[in-house]
Amino acid sequence: MNQAASGATSVVRGAPLSAEPGIIALTIPEYLREITARFGPREALVLDSGDAVIRWSYATLSENATALARALLAAGLGKDGRVGVLMSNRPELVSAAFGIAMAGGVTVLLSTFSTVPELQHLLKTSAISMLLYEARVAKKDFDEVLLDVEPAIGDAGPLMTARFPFLRRIVRLDPDAETAAPAGAIETWREFLRRGSAVPPALVETAAAAVKPSDAALVFFSSGTTGLPKGIVHSQRAATIQWSRWPRILSVSGDVRCWTANGFFWSGQFSMTLGCALSCGGAVVLQRIFDAEEALALMQAERVTVPLAWPHQWAKLESAENWATVDLHSLRYVDPRSPLARHATVTTTGWYEPPAYGATETFTIVAAFPDFTPDRQREHIQGAVLPGNTLKIVDPLSGEVLGRGERGEIVVKGPTLMLGYIGVPLSETLDDEGFFHTGDSGYIDDAERLYWEGRLSDIIKTGGANVSPREIDSLLSTYPGIKLSRTVGIPHDTLGEMVVACLVLHEGAALDESVVRDFLRARLASYKIPRRLLFFRQEEVPMTGSDKVKADTLVQRAVARLAFEASGEGR
Repeated sequence: MNQAASGATSVVRGAPLSAEPGIIALTIPEYLREITARFGPREALVLDSGDAVIRWSYATLSENATALARALLAAGLGKDGRVGVLMSNRPELVSAAFGIAMAGGVTVLLSTFSTVPELQHLLKTSAISMLLYEARVAKKDFDEVLLDVEPAIGDAGPLMTARFPFLRRIVRLDPDAETAAPAGAIETWREFLRRGSAVPPALVETAAAAVKPSDAALVFFSSGTTGLPKGIVHSQRAATIQWSRWPRILSVSGDVRCWTANGFFWSGQFSMTLGCALSCGGAVVLQRIFDAEEALALMQAERVTVPLAWPHQWAKLESAENWATVDLHSLRYVDPRSPLARHATVTTTGWYEPPAYGATETFTIVAAFPDFTPDRQREHIQGAVLPGNTLKIVDPLSGEVLGRGERGEIVVKGPTLMLGYIGVPLSETLDDEGFFHTGDSGYIDDAERLYWEGRLSDIIKTGGANVSPREIDSLLSTYPGIKLSRTVGIPHDTLGEMVVACLVLHEGAALDESVVRDFLRARLASYKIPRRLLFFRQEEVPMTGSDKVKADTLVQRAVARLAFEASGEGR
Protein backbone atom coordinates (compact mmCIF):
# COMPACT_ATOMS: atom_id res chain seq x y z
CA MET A 1 0.00 0.00 0.00
CA ASN A 2 1.20 3.53 -0.67
CA GLN A 3 -0.07 7.04 -0.12
CA ALA A 4 -1.63 7.30 -3.53
CA ALA A 5 -3.59 4.08 -3.00
CA SER A 6 -4.87 4.81 0.51
CA GLY A 7 -5.24 8.57 0.18
CA ALA A 8 -3.97 9.09 3.71
CA THR A 9 -0.70 10.26 5.19
CA SER A 10 1.08 8.46 7.99
CA VAL A 11 0.45 11.23 10.56
CA VAL A 12 -1.45 9.74 13.53
CA ARG A 13 -2.49 11.59 16.68
CA GLY A 14 -3.51 9.97 19.94
CA ALA A 15 -6.40 11.11 22.10
CA PRO A 16 -5.81 14.17 24.31
CA LEU A 17 -3.75 13.39 27.39
CA SER A 18 -6.63 14.70 29.52
CA ALA A 19 -8.75 11.80 28.24
CA GLU A 20 -6.36 9.11 29.47
CA PRO A 21 -7.71 7.25 32.51
CA GLY A 22 -5.68 6.55 35.63
CA ILE A 23 -3.13 9.38 35.56
CA ILE A 24 -2.15 9.66 39.24
CA ALA A 25 -0.15 12.90 39.28
CA LEU A 26 2.04 15.10 37.09
CA THR A 27 5.02 15.53 39.44
CA ILE A 28 7.04 12.91 41.30
CA PRO A 29 6.38 14.42 44.77
CA GLU A 30 2.62 14.44 44.05
CA TYR A 31 2.81 10.85 42.82
CA LEU A 32 4.51 9.68 46.03
CA ARG A 33 2.00 11.57 48.15
CA GLU A 34 -0.93 9.98 46.28
CA ILE A 35 0.29 6.37 46.42
CA THR A 36 1.27 6.74 50.09
CA ALA A 37 -2.20 8.04 50.95
CA ARG A 38 -3.83 5.15 49.10
CA PHE A 39 -1.55 2.25 50.03
CA GLY A 40 0.40 3.44 53.13
CA PRO A 41 0.76 0.20 55.16
CA ARG A 42 1.12 -2.13 52.17
CA GLU A 43 4.52 -3.53 51.23
CA ALA A 44 6.12 -1.43 48.48
CA LEU A 45 9.72 -2.68 48.26
CA VAL A 46 11.46 -5.86 49.33
CA LEU A 47 15.14 -6.75 49.04
CA ASP A 48 15.87 -10.36 49.94
CA SER A 49 19.61 -10.99 49.84
CA GLY A 50 19.39 -14.45 51.39
CA ASP A 51 21.11 -13.35 54.60
CA ALA A 52 18.67 -10.56 55.43
CA VAL A 53 15.38 -9.18 54.12
CA ILE A 54 14.51 -5.48 53.91
CA ARG A 55 10.80 -4.68 53.64
CA TRP A 56 9.50 -1.15 53.19
CA SER A 57 5.86 -0.14 53.21
CA TYR A 58 4.64 2.82 51.16
CA ALA A 59 4.69 4.86 54.35
CA THR A 60 8.30 3.83 55.04
CA LEU A 61 9.29 4.70 51.48
CA SER A 62 7.76 8.16 51.93
CA GLU A 63 9.48 8.65 55.30
CA ASN A 64 12.88 7.67 53.92
CA ALA A 65 12.44 9.84 50.83
CA THR A 66 11.56 12.78 53.08
CA ALA A 67 14.60 12.15 55.28
CA LEU A 68 16.85 12.19 52.23
CA ALA A 69 15.20 15.37 50.91
CA ARG A 70 15.91 17.07 54.25
CA ALA A 71 19.56 16.00 54.05
CA LEU A 72 19.86 17.28 50.48
CA LEU A 73 18.42 20.66 51.44
CA ALA A 74 20.75 20.82 54.45
CA ALA A 75 23.65 20.15 52.08
CA GLY A 76 22.65 23.10 49.92
CA LEU A 77 20.95 21.40 46.97
CA GLY A 78 19.27 24.09 44.89
CA LYS A 79 16.41 24.01 42.41
CA ASP A 80 17.31 21.81 39.42
CA GLY A 81 20.57 20.74 41.08
CA ARG A 82 21.70 17.36 39.74
CA VAL A 83 22.38 14.45 42.09
CA GLY A 84 24.08 11.32 40.78
CA VAL A 85 22.87 7.93 42.01
CA LEU A 86 25.26 5.03 41.48
CA MET A 87 23.58 1.97 43.01
CA SER A 88 22.25 -1.46 42.27
CA ASN A 89 18.51 -2.13 42.51
CA ARG A 90 17.85 -1.51 46.19
CA PRO A 91 15.34 0.44 48.32
CA GLU A 92 17.71 3.38 48.83
CA LEU A 93 17.89 4.00 45.08
CA VAL A 94 14.09 4.27 44.89
CA SER A 95 13.88 6.54 47.94
CA ALA A 96 16.70 8.67 46.48
CA ALA A 97 14.77 9.24 43.25
CA PHE A 98 11.72 10.38 45.19
CA GLY A 99 13.71 12.38 47.77
CA ILE A 100 15.73 14.25 45.17
CA ALA A 101 12.52 15.27 43.38
CA MET A 102 10.96 16.39 46.68
CA ALA A 103 13.96 18.65 47.26
CA GLY A 104 13.54 20.16 43.79
CA GLY A 105 16.55 18.38 42.31
CA VAL A 106 17.24 16.15 39.30
CA THR A 107 18.17 12.47 39.69
CA VAL A 108 21.01 11.30 37.43
CA LEU A 109 20.98 7.49 37.17
CA LEU A 110 24.50 6.11 36.65
CA SER A 111 25.31 2.61 35.44
CA THR A 112 27.03 0.29 37.90
CA PHE A 113 28.62 -1.41 34.86
CA SER A 114 30.70 1.75 34.26
CA THR A 115 34.46 1.47 33.92
CA VAL A 116 36.73 4.25 35.21
CA PRO A 117 36.83 6.12 31.85
CA GLU A 118 33.08 5.68 31.39
CA LEU A 119 32.32 6.98 34.87
CA GLN A 120 34.60 9.97 34.30
CA HIS A 121 32.57 10.77 31.19
CA LEU A 122 29.23 10.39 32.99
CA LEU A 123 30.25 12.58 35.93
CA LYS A 124 31.71 15.27 33.70
CA THR A 125 28.78 15.32 31.27
CA SER A 126 26.08 15.34 33.95
CA ALA A 127 27.78 18.10 36.02
CA ILE A 128 26.30 16.64 39.23
CA SER A 129 26.76 18.57 42.47
CA MET A 130 26.34 15.49 44.70
CA LEU A 131 26.93 11.76 44.30
CA LEU A 132 25.16 9.03 46.27
CA TYR A 133 26.82 5.68 45.69
CA GLU A 134 26.86 2.10 46.90
CA ALA A 135 30.24 0.95 48.19
CA ARG A 136 30.26 -2.49 46.57
CA VAL A 137 28.27 -3.88 43.65
CA ALA A 138 29.04 -7.48 42.73
CA LYS A 139 32.85 -7.63 42.51
CA LYS A 140 33.28 -3.91 41.98
CA ASP A 141 34.58 -1.74 44.84
CA PHE A 142 33.36 1.77 44.07
CA ASP A 143 35.56 3.29 46.80
CA GLU A 144 38.53 2.29 44.67
CA VAL A 145 36.80 3.15 41.39
CA LEU A 146 36.03 6.70 42.54
CA LEU A 147 39.59 7.26 43.73
CA ASP A 148 40.77 6.12 40.29
CA VAL A 149 38.24 8.48 38.69
CA GLU A 150 39.47 11.43 40.80
CA PRO A 151 42.30 10.97 43.36
CA ALA A 152 41.35 14.32 44.96
CA ILE A 153 38.32 12.61 46.45
CA GLY A 154 40.67 11.00 48.97
CA ASP A 155 42.01 14.32 50.21
CA ALA A 156 40.86 15.70 53.56
CA GLY A 157 38.76 18.86 53.67
CA PRO A 158 36.11 20.23 51.30
CA LEU A 159 35.88 18.56 47.93
CA MET A 160 37.47 20.78 45.26
CA THR A 161 38.43 19.25 41.95
CA ALA A 162 39.21 20.88 38.62
CA ARG A 163 38.09 17.79 36.73
CA PHE A 164 34.58 17.93 38.25
CA PRO A 165 34.20 21.57 39.33
CA PHE A 166 30.53 21.28 40.33
CA LEU A 167 30.88 18.16 42.48
CA ARG A 168 30.79 19.18 46.13
CA ARG A 169 29.57 16.21 48.15
CA ILE A 170 29.94 12.41 47.93
CA VAL A 171 27.91 10.06 50.12
CA ARG A 172 28.60 6.34 50.48
CA LEU A 173 25.96 3.72 51.24
CA ASP A 174 27.56 0.71 52.85
CA PRO A 175 25.02 -1.30 54.88
CA ASP A 176 27.72 -3.73 56.06
CA ALA A 177 30.03 -1.05 57.48
CA GLU A 178 28.08 2.15 58.05
CA THR A 179 30.22 3.13 61.03
CA ALA A 180 33.48 2.98 59.10
CA ALA A 181 34.97 6.37 58.27
CA PRO A 182 35.35 6.78 54.48
CA ALA A 183 38.42 8.36 52.98
CA GLY A 184 38.77 12.08 52.49
CA ALA A 185 35.70 13.92 51.27
CA ILE A 186 33.39 10.89 51.34
CA GLU A 187 30.80 10.72 54.11
CA THR A 188 28.57 7.86 55.22
CA TRP A 189 24.89 7.58 54.43
CA ARG A 190 24.06 7.72 58.14
CA GLU A 191 26.08 10.90 58.69
CA PHE A 192 24.48 12.53 55.68
CA LEU A 193 20.94 11.79 56.86
CA ARG A 194 21.80 13.00 60.37
CA ARG A 195 22.64 16.45 58.96
CA GLY A 196 19.11 16.71 57.61
CA SER A 197 17.50 16.42 61.04
CA ALA A 198 17.89 20.19 61.48
CA VAL A 199 15.76 20.91 58.41
CA PRO A 200 12.05 21.35 59.22
CA PRO A 201 9.78 18.90 57.34
CA ALA A 202 7.70 21.93 56.30
CA LEU A 203 10.63 23.11 54.20
CA VAL A 204 10.53 19.84 52.25
CA GLU A 205 6.80 20.27 51.72
CA THR A 206 7.36 23.78 50.39
CA ALA A 207 10.14 22.63 48.06
CA ALA A 208 8.03 19.71 46.79
CA ALA A 209 5.04 21.98 46.17
CA ALA A 210 7.23 24.27 44.04
CA VAL A 211 8.04 21.42 41.62
CA LYS A 212 6.21 21.79 38.28
CA PRO A 213 5.25 19.07 35.73
CA SER A 214 7.58 20.59 33.12
CA ASP A 215 10.60 20.73 35.47
CA ALA A 216 13.56 18.44 34.85
CA ALA A 217 13.38 15.30 37.01
CA LEU A 218 15.61 12.54 35.68
CA VAL A 219 18.68 11.98 33.53
CA PHE A 220 19.36 8.63 31.88
CA PHE A 221 22.35 7.87 29.70
CA SER A 222 21.94 6.16 26.37
CA SER A 223 23.46 2.71 26.20
CA GLY A 224 24.34 2.50 22.53
CA THR A 225 27.18 0.31 21.30
CA THR A 226 28.82 3.14 19.38
CA GLY A 227 29.94 6.58 20.56
CA LEU A 228 29.89 8.04 24.06
CA PRO A 229 26.61 7.86 26.02
CA LYS A 230 24.38 10.94 25.85
CA GLY A 231 22.65 12.37 28.91
CA ILE A 232 18.90 12.35 28.26
CA VAL A 233 16.89 14.78 30.42
CA HIS A 234 13.27 13.96 31.28
CA SER A 235 10.53 16.01 32.89
CA GLN A 236 8.53 15.31 36.03
CA ARG A 237 5.39 14.53 34.04
CA ALA A 238 7.21 12.09 31.75
CA ALA A 239 7.92 9.84 34.74
CA THR A 240 4.50 10.06 36.36
CA ILE A 241 2.52 9.66 33.13
CA GLN A 242 4.36 6.47 32.27
CA TRP A 243 4.21 5.11 35.83
CA SER A 244 0.46 5.74 35.85
CA ARG A 245 -0.27 4.02 32.54
CA TRP A 246 1.75 0.80 32.96
CA PRO A 247 -0.88 -1.13 35.00
CA ARG A 248 -3.47 -0.33 32.33
CA ILE A 249 -1.18 -1.29 29.45
CA LEU A 250 -0.11 -4.52 31.18
CA SER A 251 -3.61 -5.25 32.53
CA VAL A 252 -2.27 -5.92 36.04
CA SER A 253 -3.97 -5.02 39.29
CA GLY A 254 -4.26 -5.84 42.98
CA ASP A 255 -1.52 -7.82 44.71
CA VAL A 256 1.12 -7.34 42.02
CA ARG A 257 4.65 -8.42 42.92
CA CYS A 258 6.99 -7.30 40.18
CA TRP A 259 10.60 -8.41 39.60
CA THR A 260 13.04 -7.23 36.94
CA ALA A 261 16.35 -8.65 35.77
CA ASN A 262 17.71 -5.24 34.81
CA GLY A 263 19.07 -2.14 36.52
CA PHE A 264 17.02 0.97 37.22
CA PHE A 265 19.66 3.10 35.47
CA TRP A 266 17.85 2.05 32.28
CA SER A 267 14.69 4.05 31.69
CA GLY A 268 12.60 1.05 30.66
CA GLN A 269 13.19 -0.79 33.92
CA PHE A 270 12.80 2.36 36.03
CA SER A 271 9.52 3.21 34.33
CA MET A 272 7.92 -0.18 33.78
CA THR A 273 8.88 -1.97 37.01
CA LEU A 274 8.08 0.87 39.42
CA GLY A 275 4.92 1.87 37.56
CA CYS A 276 3.61 -1.67 37.21
CA ALA A 277 3.81 -2.24 40.98
CA LEU A 278 3.51 1.10 42.76
CA SER A 279 0.66 2.57 40.73
CA CYS A 280 -1.70 -0.22 41.79
CA GLY A 281 -0.51 -0.81 45.35
CA GLY A 282 1.76 -3.77 44.62
CA ALA A 283 5.36 -4.47 45.59
CA VAL A 284 8.68 -4.35 43.75
CA VAL A 285 10.80 -7.42 44.47
CA LEU A 286 14.35 -6.16 44.11
CA GLN A 287 17.38 -8.09 42.93
CA ARG A 288 20.59 -6.08 43.15
CA ILE A 289 22.36 -7.81 40.25
CA PHE A 290 20.85 -10.37 37.91
CA ASP A 291 21.83 -13.94 38.68
CA ALA A 292 19.63 -16.63 37.14
CA GLU A 293 19.64 -19.13 40.02
CA GLU A 294 19.16 -16.41 42.62
CA ALA A 295 16.35 -14.89 40.55
CA LEU A 296 14.41 -18.16 40.40
CA ALA A 297 14.80 -18.68 44.15
CA LEU A 298 13.66 -15.10 44.70
CA MET A 299 10.56 -15.59 42.55
CA GLN A 300 9.63 -18.59 44.66
CA ALA A 301 10.37 -17.06 48.07
CA GLU A 302 8.70 -13.70 47.38
CA ARG A 303 5.76 -15.03 45.34
CA VAL A 304 6.52 -12.91 42.27
CA THR A 305 3.56 -12.50 39.94
CA VAL A 306 5.06 -10.26 37.21
CA PRO A 307 8.56 -11.15 35.92
CA LEU A 308 10.27 -8.68 33.57
CA ALA A 309 13.39 -9.54 31.56
CA TRP A 310 14.87 -9.64 28.07
CA PRO A 311 14.90 -12.79 25.87
CA HIS A 312 18.54 -13.64 26.60
CA GLN A 313 17.76 -13.49 30.33
CA TRP A 314 14.76 -15.82 29.96
CA ALA A 315 17.19 -18.21 28.30
CA LYS A 316 19.59 -17.94 31.26
CA LEU A 317 16.76 -18.71 33.68
CA GLU A 318 15.85 -21.81 31.69
CA SER A 319 19.49 -22.94 31.80
CA ALA A 320 19.91 -22.38 35.56
CA GLU A 321 20.74 -25.38 37.74
CA ASN A 322 17.63 -24.95 39.91
CA TRP A 323 15.24 -24.57 36.96
CA ALA A 324 13.79 -28.06 37.37
CA THR A 325 13.31 -27.85 41.15
CA VAL A 326 12.05 -24.30 41.78
CA ASP A 327 8.34 -23.66 42.39
CA LEU A 328 7.04 -20.81 40.18
CA HIS A 329 3.30 -21.33 40.61
CA SER A 330 2.87 -17.72 41.87
CA LEU A 331 3.65 -16.30 38.41
CA ARG A 332 0.39 -15.02 36.91
CA TYR A 333 1.51 -12.68 34.14
CA VAL A 334 3.50 -14.99 31.88
CA ASP A 335 3.32 -14.85 28.12
CA PRO A 336 2.63 -18.40 26.82
CA ARG A 337 5.36 -17.84 24.23
CA SER A 338 7.95 -17.19 26.95
CA PRO A 339 10.40 -19.89 28.13
CA LEU A 340 8.88 -19.42 31.61
CA ALA A 341 5.62 -20.85 30.24
CA ARG A 342 7.44 -24.14 29.68
CA HIS A 343 8.17 -24.54 33.40
CA ALA A 344 6.31 -27.44 34.98
CA THR A 345 4.80 -25.33 37.79
CA VAL A 346 3.68 -22.36 35.66
CA THR A 347 0.07 -22.14 34.50
CA THR A 348 -0.56 -19.52 31.82
CA THR A 349 -3.82 -17.59 32.08
CA GLY A 350 -4.26 -16.14 28.59
CA TRP A 351 -2.20 -13.06 29.41
CA TYR A 352 0.14 -11.91 26.64
CA GLU A 353 2.96 -9.41 26.88
CA PRO A 354 1.46 -6.40 25.11
CA PRO A 355 3.14 -5.10 21.96
CA ALA A 356 4.56 -1.62 22.55
CA TYR A 357 6.96 0.90 21.04
CA GLY A 358 9.12 3.55 22.65
CA ALA A 359 12.66 4.76 23.28
CA THR A 360 14.78 6.20 26.06
CA GLU A 361 14.16 9.62 24.51
CA THR A 362 10.39 9.15 24.97
CA PHE A 363 10.77 7.67 28.45
CA THR A 364 9.51 4.36 27.06
CA ILE A 365 6.16 3.78 25.40
CA VAL A 366 4.39 6.07 22.94
CA ALA A 367 2.41 3.31 21.22
CA ALA A 368 0.98 0.11 22.69
CA PHE A 369 -1.80 -2.46 22.71
CA PRO A 370 -3.42 -3.70 25.90
CA ASP A 371 -2.62 -7.34 26.58
CA PHE A 372 -6.17 -8.50 25.81
CA THR A 373 -5.70 -7.63 22.13
CA PRO A 374 -6.48 -10.80 20.14
CA ASP A 375 -3.36 -12.70 19.22
CA ARG A 376 -4.09 -12.49 15.49
CA GLN A 377 -3.80 -8.69 15.72
CA ARG A 378 -0.39 -8.77 17.38
CA GLU A 379 1.84 -10.04 14.61
CA HIS A 380 4.61 -7.46 14.12
CA ILE A 381 2.35 -4.63 15.37
CA GLN A 382 3.53 -2.31 18.13
CA GLY A 383 0.10 -0.87 18.80
CA ALA A 384 -1.95 2.29 18.66
CA VAL A 385 -0.65 5.76 19.49
CA LEU A 386 -1.04 6.56 23.20
CA PRO A 387 -2.84 9.72 24.39
CA GLY A 388 -0.98 12.99 23.92
CA ASN A 389 1.41 11.63 21.29
CA THR A 390 1.74 12.23 17.57
CA LEU A 391 3.57 9.79 15.29
CA LYS A 392 4.39 9.97 11.62
CA ILE A 393 6.59 8.18 9.11
CA VAL A 394 9.00 10.21 7.00
CA ASP A 395 11.52 9.59 4.29
CA PRO A 396 14.83 9.36 6.23
CA LEU A 397 16.67 11.40 3.59
CA SER A 398 14.22 14.11 2.52
CA GLY A 399 12.05 14.27 5.65
CA GLU A 400 8.92 14.10 3.46
CA VAL A 401 5.86 12.63 5.18
CA LEU A 402 5.02 9.22 3.69
CA GLY A 403 1.68 7.54 3.18
CA ARG A 404 0.00 4.72 5.05
CA GLY A 405 1.87 1.48 4.54
CA GLU A 406 5.03 3.16 3.27
CA ARG A 407 8.20 2.30 5.18
CA GLY A 408 10.37 5.05 6.54
CA GLU A 409 11.68 6.62 9.74
CA ILE A 410 9.44 6.84 12.81
CA VAL A 411 9.27 10.37 14.27
CA VAL A 412 7.38 11.34 17.42
CA LYS A 413 6.42 14.13 19.77
CA GLY A 414 4.36 14.11 22.95
CA PRO A 415 4.22 14.76 26.70
CA THR A 416 6.89 12.20 27.63
CA LEU A 417 9.42 13.29 25.00
CA MET A 418 12.75 14.26 26.54
CA LEU A 419 13.57 17.85 27.39
CA GLY A 420 16.78 17.32 25.41
CA TYR A 421 20.30 15.91 25.48
CA ILE A 422 22.71 17.49 27.93
CA GLY A 423 24.87 20.01 26.09
CA VAL A 424 23.05 19.68 22.75
CA PRO A 425 20.79 22.49 21.44
CA LEU A 426 17.19 21.47 20.83
CA SER A 427 17.54 22.74 17.26
CA GLU A 428 20.00 19.87 16.69
CA THR A 429 17.74 17.33 18.37
CA LEU A 430 14.20 18.09 17.17
CA ASP A 431 12.97 19.18 13.75
CA ASP A 432 11.21 22.47 13.05
CA GLU A 433 7.85 21.02 14.15
CA GLY A 434 9.20 19.64 17.42
CA PHE A 435 9.40 16.00 16.31
CA PHE A 436 12.15 13.66 17.43
CA HIS A 437 13.60 11.47 14.67
CA THR A 438 14.07 8.07 16.27
CA GLY A 439 16.32 6.37 13.73
CA ASP A 440 13.86 3.45 13.73
CA SER A 441 12.25 1.92 10.67
CA GLY A 442 8.52 1.27 10.45
CA TYR A 443 5.18 2.11 8.91
CA ILE A 444 1.57 2.87 9.88
CA ASP A 445 -1.35 0.91 8.42
CA ASP A 446 -4.87 2.10 7.53
CA ALA A 447 -6.08 1.17 11.03
CA GLU A 448 -3.53 3.67 12.43
CA ARG A 449 -1.40 0.92 13.98
CA LEU A 450 2.36 1.20 14.17
CA TYR A 451 4.67 -1.48 12.79
CA TRP A 452 8.28 -1.30 14.01
CA GLU A 453 10.98 -3.07 11.99
CA GLY A 454 14.12 -2.22 13.95
CA ARG A 455 16.86 0.36 13.61
CA LEU A 456 17.34 1.85 10.16
CA SER A 457 21.00 0.98 10.49
CA ASP A 458 20.12 -2.67 11.30
CA ILE A 459 17.82 -3.28 8.33
CA ILE A 460 19.33 -5.87 6.00
CA LYS A 461 19.16 -4.94 2.32
CA THR A 462 19.20 -8.18 0.34
CA GLY A 463 18.40 -8.56 -3.37
CA GLY A 464 16.65 -5.19 -3.42
CA ALA A 465 14.38 -6.02 -0.45
CA ASN A 466 14.52 -4.81 3.15
CA VAL A 467 14.58 -7.45 5.90
CA SER A 468 14.04 -6.77 9.59
CA PRO A 469 16.36 -8.96 11.68
CA ARG A 470 14.03 -8.44 14.65
CA GLU A 471 11.23 -10.28 12.84
CA ILE A 472 13.45 -13.31 12.25
CA ASP A 473 14.92 -13.32 15.75
CA SER A 474 11.49 -13.11 17.37
CA LEU A 475 10.53 -16.36 15.60
CA LEU A 476 13.82 -18.13 16.26
CA SER A 477 13.57 -17.29 19.97
CA THR A 478 10.43 -19.49 20.14
CA TYR A 479 12.15 -22.53 18.60
CA PRO A 480 13.04 -25.21 21.21
CA GLY A 481 16.74 -25.47 21.91
CA ILE A 482 17.68 -21.95 20.81
CA LYS A 483 19.06 -19.84 23.65
CA LEU A 484 20.05 -16.71 21.69
CA SER A 485 19.45 -15.53 18.14
CA ARG A 486 20.97 -12.52 16.37
CA THR A 487 20.37 -12.15 12.64
CA VAL A 488 22.83 -10.02 10.68
CA GLY A 489 23.57 -8.95 7.11
CA ILE A 490 26.80 -10.28 5.61
CA PRO A 491 28.30 -8.47 2.59
CA HIS A 492 27.50 -10.37 -0.63
CA ASP A 493 28.66 -9.78 -4.22
CA THR A 494 25.26 -10.08 -5.91
CA LEU A 495 22.67 -9.70 -3.12
CA GLY A 496 24.28 -6.71 -1.46
CA GLU A 497 23.81 -8.43 1.90
CA MET A 498 23.12 -12.06 2.75
CA VAL A 499 20.79 -12.85 5.66
CA VAL A 500 22.61 -14.97 8.28
CA ALA A 501 21.29 -16.05 11.69
CA CYS A 502 23.85 -16.48 14.45
CA LEU A 503 22.59 -18.87 17.13
CA VAL A 504 23.57 -20.05 20.60
CA LEU A 505 21.92 -23.29 21.71
CA HIS A 506 20.94 -24.50 25.15
CA GLU A 507 23.38 -27.00 26.61
CA GLY A 508 22.79 -30.44 25.13
CA ALA A 509 20.60 -29.17 22.29
CA ALA A 510 21.35 -30.19 18.71
CA LEU A 511 19.55 -28.65 15.74
CA ASP A 512 19.55 -29.42 12.05
CA GLU A 513 20.02 -26.25 9.99
CA SER A 514 17.63 -27.38 7.25
CA VAL A 515 14.86 -28.24 9.74
CA VAL A 516 15.07 -24.81 11.36
CA ARG A 517 15.00 -23.12 7.96
CA ASP A 518 11.86 -25.16 7.11
CA PHE A 519 10.29 -23.84 10.33
CA LEU A 520 11.00 -20.27 9.19
CA ARG A 521 9.90 -20.96 5.62
CA ALA A 522 6.41 -21.76 6.84
CA ARG A 523 6.23 -18.39 8.58
CA LEU A 524 8.27 -15.91 6.55
CA ALA A 525 8.54 -14.71 2.96
CA SER A 526 11.27 -16.53 1.06
CA TYR A 527 13.62 -13.54 0.84
CA LYS A 528 13.61 -13.27 4.65
CA ILE A 529 14.81 -16.84 5.25
CA PRO A 530 18.46 -16.85 6.43
CA ARG A 531 20.71 -18.32 3.79
CA ARG A 532 22.81 -19.73 6.60
CA LEU A 533 22.48 -20.54 10.29
CA LEU A 534 25.74 -20.32 12.18
CA PHE A 535 26.08 -21.94 15.60
CA PHE A 536 28.26 -20.25 18.20
CA ARG A 537 29.18 -20.99 21.79
CA GLN A 538 27.94 -18.40 24.30
CA GLU A 539 31.45 -17.08 24.92
CA GLU A 540 31.97 -16.55 21.18
CA VAL A 541 29.15 -13.98 20.95
CA PRO A 542 30.54 -10.50 21.73
CA MET A 543 28.45 -8.69 24.35
CA THR A 544 28.49 -5.26 25.93
CA GLY A 545 28.56 -4.79 29.71
CA SER A 546 24.77 -4.44 29.58
CA ASP A 547 24.32 -7.79 27.79
CA LYS A 548 23.68 -6.37 24.32
CA VAL A 549 25.16 -8.15 21.33
CA LYS A 550 27.91 -6.17 19.61
CA ALA A 551 26.51 -6.47 16.11
CA ASP A 552 29.53 -5.15 14.21
CA THR A 553 31.89 -7.59 15.92
CA LEU A 554 29.45 -10.46 15.43
CA VAL A 555 29.28 -9.69 11.69
CA GLN A 556 33.09 -9.88 11.53
CA ARG A 557 33.05 -13.26 13.27
CA ALA A 558 30.29 -14.55 11.00
CA VAL A 559 32.27 -13.45 7.93
CA ALA A 560 35.35 -15.21 9.29
CA ARG A 561 33.35 -18.38 9.99
CA LEU A 562 31.89 -18.46 6.47
CA ALA A 563 35.31 -17.83 4.92
CA PHE A 564 36.78 -20.65 7.00
CA GLU A 565 34.05 -23.03 5.84
CA ALA A 566 34.46 -21.95 2.20
CA SER A 567 38.19 -22.66 2.37
CA GLY A 568 37.44 -26.29 3.07
CA GLU A 569 39.21 -26.25 6.45
CA GLY A 570 35.90 -26.04 8.30
CA ARG A 571 34.54 -29.25 6.85
